[in-house]
Amino acid sequence: MADHAVSDDRQVQAQLDRLWSLSPGADVLGLERISRLLERLGDPHRALPPIFHVAGTNGKGSTCAFLRAGLEADGKTVHVFTSPHLVRFNERIRVSGQLIEDAPLARYLERVLDIAEGVNASFFEVTTAAAFLAFAEHQADACIIEVGLGGRLDATNVLVDPAVCGIAQLGIDHQAFLGDTLDRIAAEKAGIAKPGAALVTQRYPDALHPIMQEAADRAGTIWIGQGEGWDAAAYRDRLHYRDAHGRLDTPLPRLAGAHQVQNAALAFAMLRHQGAVPLSEAALKAAPLWAHWPARLQRLEQGPLLASLPDGATAWLDGGHNAGAGEAIGAYFTVDRLEGQKLHLVIGMLANKEVDAFLAPFAGKIAHIHALPVPGHDHHPPERFAAIAAQWGTGCTAHAGPEEAIRAVAVAAGDAPPKLLIGGSLYLAGEVLRLNGQLPD
Repeated sequence: MADHAVSDDRQVQAQLDRLWSLSPGADVLGLERISRLLERLGDPHRALPPIFHVAGTNGKGSTCAFLRAGLEADGKTVHVFTSPHLVRFNERIRVSGQLIEDAPLARYLERVLDIAEGVNASFFEVTTAAAFLAFAEHQADACIIEVGLGGRLDATNVLVDPAVCGIAQLGIDHQAFLGDTLDRIAAEKAGIAKPGAALVTQRYPDALHPIMQEAADRAGTIWIGQGEGWDAAAYRDRLHYRDAHGRLDTPLPRLAGAHQVQNAALAFAMLRHQGAVPLSEAALKAAPLWAHWPARLQRLEQGPLLASLPDGATAWLDGGHNAGAGEAIGAYFTVDRLEGQKLHLVIGMLANKEVDAFLAPFAGKIAHIHALPVPGHDHHPPERFAAIAAQWGTGCTAHAGPEEAIRAVAVAAGDAPPKLLIGGSLYLAGEVLRLNGQLPD
């Protein structure tokens, strides 16, 4: 699927236009092209500070946020590479703790594109090379790298000497690239394992244990899975973590949803099973409250997009789009949290996502579905959502965009403050944040 990016900065946009003209415009897995790019740049990926490499179907971005929070709470400076962005391309590259500014971003993209002739590198590969180049030329204490797609053949997997590797929740997604069974997907994710860097994972079904162990053995490292080498749970409004190094008792994550407990705990496990960046226990205890990651059950502020809603309305935004995400989001909306109401669901989903699997956990919780397009992308038509609404005995209305959908929710609600969830796509989530004036920082 093509990646989309635009910029308000003329210099950045000029480089993005160059990138579109040179790249295949689609996901292309493999390490040959990124390796050639980096070699021409002097192999900057070999000059990075200690690396925390994170894969997973769901939760890898949140895990990166918890890693960053823990490191920064200890006074460390951190480079971070994540994808996709929500509103601004700059969100993908955080240099020494700060989002990269437009002028240096344009220069790094230009430097990569100037040497990219004949490589046929993808959008993500060029972006990855630009990030590594920026990171190599700026001081930091640590480097957090999120896998883009899969693991084994992802462009970030050119990294040769990480401090630790982590894998978050596994699920079925991107089947065209990773396979349509959990064991094949697990094998692809576990391909990030490297010699001497512990492979730390969340809890997986027993059937996947041999796959993780084989990947660790092949890489010449150890596998430390949840339930084996570490564990964590929420109890009495606290996060309780334990491993061979001892116990840790912290506040629950500020990020909403019970699933964030496990993402925070995975970050703890990664930080405690590496020796390159020492970290205090106080910093770990601060991390759950410091971490922020937009469009993950994010409570929207009262901004321009929501202005038509009555006082007291509550709006959540989440970019989740697969079965695992649907389960986590659906579980968050308990009867108590909804206060006896049902959700207005404002949703748009890409055509290659499984609508039924994502929406199944919302059965009985939806007052009305408001179906949206995802501009610039192939997406499910409103009829697809209408069929599910009919099964649930509720209604579905198609809208041209988020503004129209929010106005419809306001009309339906009258004076009663509604509760609504906007979701189904990170691309849609980015547009919502832009329209509401909430740019990620």
